[in-house]
Amino acid sequence: MATGTEPSSPPGATGVHTASRAAIPARHLRTDRWWLAPAGTAAGLLAFVVYSTWRAFANTDYYHAPYVSPFYSPCLAENCHTMRGGPNWEVFGSWWGLSPALLILIFPLGFRLTCYYYRKAYYRGFWASPPACAVAEPHKKYTGETRFPLILQNIHRYFFYFAVLVAGVLTYDTALTFRDEQYHWGHMGLGTVVFLVNIALIWAYTLSCHSCRHIIGGRLRNFSKHPVRYRLWGWVSKLNERHMLLAWSSLISVALADFYVFLLSSGAFDDPRFF
Repeated sequence: MATGTEPSSPPGATGVHTASRAAIPARHLRTDRWWLAPAGTAAGLLAFVVYSTWRAFANTDYYHAPYVSPFYSPCLAENCHTMRGGPNWEVFGSWWGLSPALLILIFPLGFRLTCYYYRKAYYRGFWASPPACAVAEPHKKYTGETRFPLILQNIHRYFFYFAVLVAGVLTYDTALTFRDEQYHWGHMGLGTVVFLVNIALIWAYTLSCHSCRHIIGGRLRNFSKHPVRYRLWGWVSKLNERHMLLAWSSLISVALADFYVFLLSSGAFDDPRFF
């Protein structure tokens, strides 16, 4: 009995329009505004890329005692501002003439770029692969992450290790915010709160990573023989459920922390002190 959806497609058709698929004329059957989510994701990511690129190449207004921008920490070149007690490690010496942020941002950027959630976000937002659930992608063929350059996404776990080190340095930076402009301890400003919120979100996002969850609880035959790892795996799993929220929250918080330092360093704003 004919149903009107028998396979029928023009020669050379690919994807969902091949002869093996049902002959549905419409590109999709969704009636909601499905394009809002990928469009909003693309706009948000593009805004962060533009802002972070500007700040990374600016090479100025990234330190105002006792605050250092997370985009520039740790500082690995000799041309960094002198940060008393800060993470100044002149590994690259004086020959590095560009912004020191370019030496360190590759690690958190690589971690987020290969993150499972961010992959879905920019695949849909920028490449329309696919643009949304139940909406066919416009590409003629799909090879997934089996070819260069997307096969490099498999190094996500190694970027996770570097991300943990960077989060550790940012934790140290946050501890240093309990000083005043003269580097005396026992003080707290609005910037301290900004940095505390940022580092909490950074750690939450880092630990909610799928690679972290696998490292803690993966390759175990019996959880009952590993109660500590099982407990840690349960905590990380709860964070993992909110991985998307933590990804966006930490992305916004790190940009706000940098912008706060920029306002202080440029003289546009004075840091309110609580004590």
